[in-house]
Amino acid sequence: MEQNTINDYLNKNKQRFLDELFELLRIPSVSADSNRKNDMLSTAEKIKQRFTEAGADNVEVCPTEGIPVVYAEKIIDKNKPTILVYGHYDVQPADPLELWDSPPFEPVIKKTALHPDGAIFARGSCDDKGQMYMHVKAFELMMKTSTLPCNVKFMIEGEEEVGSPSLGNWVKTNKEKLKADIILISDTSILSNDTPSIDIGLRGLSYMEIELTGPNRDLHSGVYGGGVANPINILCKLIASCHDENNHITIPGFYDKVITETDIYRKELSSAPFNESDYKKDLNVSELWGEKGYNTIERTGIRPTLDVNGIWGGYTGEGAKTVLPSKAFAKVSMRLVPNQNSDEIGHLFKKHFESIAPKSVKINVTFHHGGEPVVVSTNSIGYKAASKALEQSFGKKPVITRGGGSIPIVALFKDVLGLDSMLLGFGLDTDALHSPNEHYGLFNYYKGIETIPLFYKHFCDLSTQK
Repeated sequence: MEQNTINDYLNKNKQRFLDELFELLRIPSVSADSNRKNDMLSTAEKIKQRFTEAGADNVEVCPTEGIPVVYAEKIIDKNKPTILVYGHYDVQPADPLELWDSPPFEPVIKKTALHPDGAIFARGSCDDKGQMYMHVKAFELMMKTSTLPCNVKFMIEGEEEVGSPSLGNWVKTNKEKLKADIILISDTSILSNDTPSIDIGLRGLSYMEIELTGPNRDLHSGVYGGGVANPINILCKLIASCHDENNHITIPGFYDKVITETDIYRKELSSAPFNESDYKKDLNVSELWGEKGYNTIERTGIRPTLDVNGIWGGYTGEGAKTVLPSKAFAKVSMRLVPNQNSDEIGHLFKKHFESIAPKSVKINVTFHHGGEPVVVSTNSIGYKAASKALEQSFGKKPVITRGGGSIPIVALFKDVLGLDSMLLGFGLDTDALHSPNEHYGLFNYYKGIETIPLFYKHFCDLSTQK
């Protein structure tokens, strides 16, 4: 009867839940853009308003050294378990704008092959406004139907897409306020809409920038070409040298602390449904690429990587300009696996590039931000509650996966708060996160709102039984 009441409330309020999400998606809360400060504050205030309307207590927009955190709570009984929900309201830049089929901050619903019921196309629809807002509406649903089984706290930040530089100090300062039994996060994916899954791990991140300087000004490539080092040519050679013929990373010491997973674990991980033909078709590639000796699921989940995220220099405008550039730049991210440390890997990267750069150029390598890899136990109460919730909601047991992405703050939560995080995401890997035409299925949005209260119920029950 209780679940029927919850489902009835959800069905009656679906359109309002969608309209409110659209309102958030229209605000360009791009944390990487300093010109969007007012948009960040507007988003935080709107989330605060929705928490207050839903029935939360002590709702506040908390200042940090950077972009504020929205905090809210509902303590129904201090003897009951407490769930701390984490999410973020900032989004990636929408560039390149010309590749969007519709304006990135004007959400629209379109049907796709994987989302026949429709998907919300907008920047942040899946990462993470859509998934974050599921928690706000699931909380409202439990409050309005008097079914909230335990205490809940919310911590919604605005800097995740730039590495959460201010959140660490805020969490350390507010350890007492954030006391809980588990952290619940929806910022990951499921395998498909008919195959639920749980990410039990995330890769870490070390994000670097390289600047090469050759001559003291841009030069005529005819007059000086062949006599002066071209920073772009050299940068391309340096980057190309970072992988060998087997696509292993060549930076000395890079793999020294990497744990090689057992054959049994690799077999279990690779048992997840995966169709290579569909994968290639979706990406419009004729062949997959990666580290020799590992399949695609392993390459994207349990192995470290090094990828160029951007490279530029010289003339890139319309038409031709025969210039030998003074400078060349690249941004490089390395995804890390358990035992690797972002600072150590960043240092190895910097040392390696400084050692292989020729004297014909000057090199400057800077560390932008990083985060540590995380793996959670499948024997934990949190995992068991998530598994039961997904099985009840989808009608089948979830598959175990390892996420290739990074949520840098998860490792800090463990270090500072002593709390494990449960990754209960509902997006699809094909939802174009960080890309033009990002989208999030209506099925996924509503399924998340339906499933989250089930997690609360099972977590509370299992915590009481232990």
